[in-house]
Amino acid sequence: MVWDIFCRVIDNYGDIGVCWRLAAGLASRGASVRLWSDDLSALEWLAPEGHAGVQAMPWPQSPVISDAGDAVIEAFGCELPPAYQAAMANRAAAGRAPAWINLEYLTAESFAERAHGLPSPVMQGPAAGLTKHFFYPGFTPGTGGLIREDKLAERQARFDRAAWLEHQGISFTGEDLVSLFCYEPAALADLLERLQTQERPVRLLVTPGRAAAAVRAMVPPGADLGALSITWLAPLAQTAFDELLWACDFNFVRGEDSLVRALWAGKPMIWQAYPQDDGAHLVKLDAFLDAIAAPPSLREFHHAWNGAAATLPAQPDLQGWGSVISQARTGLWAQDDLITQLVGFVQKKR
Repeated sequence: MVWDIFCRVIDNYGDIGVCWRLAAGLASRGASVRLWSDDLSALEWLAPEGHAGVQAMPWPQSPVISDAGDAVIEAFGCELPPAYQAAMANRAAAGRAPAWINLEYLTAESFAERAHGLPSPVMQGPAAGLTKHFFYPGFTPGTGGLIREDKLAERQARFDRAAWLEHQGISFTGEDLVSLFCYEPAALADLLERLQTQERPVRLLVTPGRAAAAVRAMVPPGADLGALSITWLAPLAQTAFDELLWACDFNFVRGEDSLVRALWAGKPMIWQAYPQDDGAHLVKLDAFLDAIAAPPSLREFHHAWNGAAATLPAQPDLQGWGSVISQARTGLWAQDDLITQLVGFVQKKR
């Protein structure tokens, strides 16, 4: 079975990151996958080894496409090229209509359950007369679930923290490890100040890009940071990013893919939703906090980290927060993963 996944990169490479995990997951189950994108550059570091079952393809420019896949994923509302829509219509006319899926962004908001699986008839354009279906990832059995590869538990069980840190060139001496993958939260300055005054030494592992730029803007070269030391990470492949989360005692993550990976890591975590000027990200944040039954202290910290306040609340309850994430992880693990659900959904629609 041939799957075509279409993805446009908006910013920060989160979309292509989700689509690569989806493509690799499908290929691991025997599918032949073509991942079409207008910007494949991030795959050089996200997935440097590629995957035998996945072809990374530039966005189609030809006015004529010979054939469409058996299943077509239109990721995050990107519009399929007209020539490809025409190829889908040709398949349908020959009695081989592909399953057309509109993969939506992850949310815990209630509309995800209501809209998951709904049909959307195409009324105009080259593919008029066909029907696409909405597929919503989510945190409840009434949604499409979360991406979780088959051998994730085995990878975590084999993980050697000390060996991984050594491989990354990190001289670990028993300090607390905190990962930082963020945008530019107003409370970042407060976090850095607090880490410098901890009783135990803390090493902050900072991801490249916006997180590193934000921290560098607040930490002069050669500054005395007290209990805090900083390691500036190189770009990490997705597998190595997973391992970063497993290695750390406390994880700060942002966006969709890293939120899911932090949940699977099962460690205390804080999530930064993509900031929006109208505050809509706070609605999305609260829905997620409801989904994991977050206690008041975890909610307050999340709200501050997501721009509702410039300073952070009292000392984190890492033990308590870790228990919350662990319990949420257990519940989510008991549900069918997204790829299992997606394959089953597509088989019913073909």
